[in-house]
Amino acid sequence: MSPRISYVQPSSVTDEKMLAEFDRCAREGTPRPESQAVRAHVPAVFWSFANSWQDVFRNGVADHAIKELCRVYVSRSVLCEFCGNQRSMKAAKAGTVEDDYMDLINFESSTRYGEKQKAALAYAEMITWDLPPTDEIWARLHKHFSEPELVEIGYFIALTMGQQRWLRTLNIEHHQVLAGTDASMAPGFRTEEELKRSKAQADYWAKKPAQPQAAE
Repeated sequence: MSPRISYVQPSSVTDEKMLAEFDRCAREGTPRPESQAVRAHVPAVFWSFANSWQDVFRNGVADHAIKELCRVYVSRSVLCEFCGNQRSMKAAKAGTVEDDYMDLINFESSTRYGEKQKAALAYAEMITWDLPPTDEIWARLHKHFSEPELVEIGYFIALTMGQQRWLRTLNIEHHQVLAGTDASMAPGFRTEEELKRSKAQADYWAKKPAQPQAAE
């Protein structure tokens, strides 16, 4: 599988700040180097995403672990395998475990999530699937989040949804740029060999198209 848009190899980059960001991607992930190696064709795009991701996902006013659940909810919904097979190391350090990702599509009926997490995931569901913005969902959101948090979470969901819908068309894959690190990779995807085995399994998550719970 070849990427639809070529990677800019870090070895060809002379900008020290861009090289440092590539190194951070390899060391910390989310994003991994491959997606940034595509964005690097246009430095303004590269930095627009890197800066937004730093300010709105890794940092910001809202709980990072909640934003991480929303990120992977989007991945499961739009079938972006590149993003869906990554895990935030910051969220893991805060206590997020792999089982926390398992019920995302069916979050409303799951006992794994609290009401605040479910409200955020309902926000992600509404935005991702173009569901009606009802008074009920907005009452839930205002109950659990401040307005600055709602702005940040909504913006982040829209940002990651747009990027993931784009990335899923590019045929990019992990372990192709600055290979040799497993930073932010989900269990079963930490090496190229593991990734191939996991994607070949019958129960691999991307083999089952998702749908909003309202449609079930």
